[in-house]
Amino acid sequence: FPVTNTLYTWGMNYFGQLGQSNTTYRSSPVQVGALTDWAKISAGYAAFGIKNDGTLWSWGRNNNGQLGQDNNLNRSSPRQVGALTNWASISSGQSFCMAIKTDGTLWSWGDNISGELGQNDIVRKSSPVQVGTLSNWKTINTASQFTVAVKTDGTLWSWGVGDSGRLGHNDTITKSSPVQIGALTTWASGSAGLSHCLAIKTDGTLWSWGNNNNGQLGLGNLTSASSPVQIGALTTWSKVEGGATMSAAIKTDGTLWTFGYGSTGRLGQNSTNNLSSPVQVGALTNWSDISCLTSVLSTKTDGTLWAWGFNNNGRLGLNSTISESSPVQVGASTNWTQPTVGVSDFGWGGALAIQATINPA
Repeated sequence: FPVTNTLYTWGMNYFGQLGQSNTTYRSSPVQVGALTDWAKISAGYAAFGIKNDGTLWSWGRNNNGQLGQDNNLNRSSPRQVGALTNWASISSGQSFCMAIKTDGTLWSWGDNISGELGQNDIVRKSSPVQVGTLSNWKTINTASQFTVAVKTDGTLWSWGVGDSGRLGHNDTITKSSPVQIGALTTWASGSAGLSHCLAIKTDGTLWSWGNNNNGQLGLGNLTSASSPVQIGALTTWSKVEGGATMSAAIKTDGTLWTFGYGSTGRLGQNSTNNLSSPVQVGALTNWSDISCLTSVLSTKTDGTLWAWGFNNNGRLGLNSTISESSPVQVGASTNWTQPTVGVSDFGWGGALAIQATINPA
């Protein structure tokens, strides 16, 4: 059956990052235009979407050319990036972007003050430029000035700012081109937090490294690590997300776990306490996807959307500006996918998600 994918945004809109052709803040989800062909989304200071036809679109803040439009003009509604129709996945960092095409090549643009574009230089780019010549990139995840990526051969790579050991290379050196983390070929996915990183191996084990001043590495201590360290001994982790000094992960049994900085209730534990090891959020076993920074969005297997944490500018989508310390349902719809939290300071403070509806043929 054909699927209708509509895009919704809410929260801060100072730079038009909600894609509503205005700069009006929204405290509950509002549809972006009338199109129903959105396939994938990502947000940093700017917002990005890939459509079913493989075209790439961007809008929002553009002070560093992060929209990929070959200029520095902000946009308050989606505008196509070039004319290509072979974009497969995208991840937006603070002021830069990384994307993979259907041919497995890796591309980057935007701010590059710390080599975060992986181009072996620190030159800013305002339109997509290929990273190297390889065509075996599988997944990418960006954060504040650094990226972690997995290739189709199961190797793990990182580049950008290296302080706190966030790149996982057993040092604190900044890298301006991709460098492999260790020699293992068993990595499945990685997620970059503000200054720490997490990854899952194909055996379901969970690993972390980088800054740990609030316990965001989940290792039961506050000691930072400059190379991957396993979190516990479990082999049932299926998805992990790094946020702003916090982390969240979902197990294969559908349970949700959080750890790190607890301010504004972002850990969803009905408190503001820090946690240095994973603690389950409630007792439910139907969590399916998650995105976090200082606020958290998560979907359940029933298609409902839930939010908690910091809520200035209405970024939780709850039609209020009150922060929440435990999950609260966003509206009543049961067809939400791809919950996405954008950068949470003056540059963004918003969120995106897609509603997917199956239409009978």
